Amino acid sequence: MATIAVHEFISADGVFESPGWTFEYGFDDKMGETLGAITGQAQAILLGRRTFEMFAPAWRDRTPEDDPGAPFFNETEKLVVGTQPLGEEWANTTAIGGYDAETIRRLKEDREGGIYVSGSGQLVRGMLADRLVDELHLFVYPVALGEGEKLWRDGQGPTRLALLAHDVYANGVVHLCYGPADPA
Repeated sequence: MATIAVHEFISADGVFESPGWTFEYGFDDKMGETLGAITGQAQAILLGRRTFEMFAPAWRDRTPEDDPGAPFFNETEKLVVGTQPLGEEWANTTAIGGYDAETIRRLKEDREGGIYVSGSGQLVRGMLADRLVDELHLFVYPVALGEGEKLWRDGQGPTRLALLAHDVYANGVVHLCYGPADPA
């Protein structure tokens, strides 16, 4: 059975959308090692449609010389959740329809290794609520933005997590890896 590992760049106040604000902190090489370990376990990439449509043009023409992550993103099977037709082409991509917890469970059961998720807030919220996320990797940046879409929305209810691992990087970013916690 596969495990689902989610990766999010997030501000101290929970904002994850349009992470261009992360650029001023640079990208610590140790962060790259951590992300490489996360993606290195993955046999598939699961994305929401909007994230897919941002990733496809950003990655599909990159080479290993441009970015060492290019082979992973371009060669790995990509599964896209959404009800709208895909507006972008990208090799090895399959649309799997709107969010359905049972479909995601079957994906986990039918695969070995890992399923990697990045961004895809609406998808991640649903999977967290349905307890489908095995590892939630939050890269918390030392800034409170004060506005923007947050990973956890007001009124969503509690999500109980157990800390599995953590790292602190020289650029001030903290990596927190959480797994599901048993209800209190």
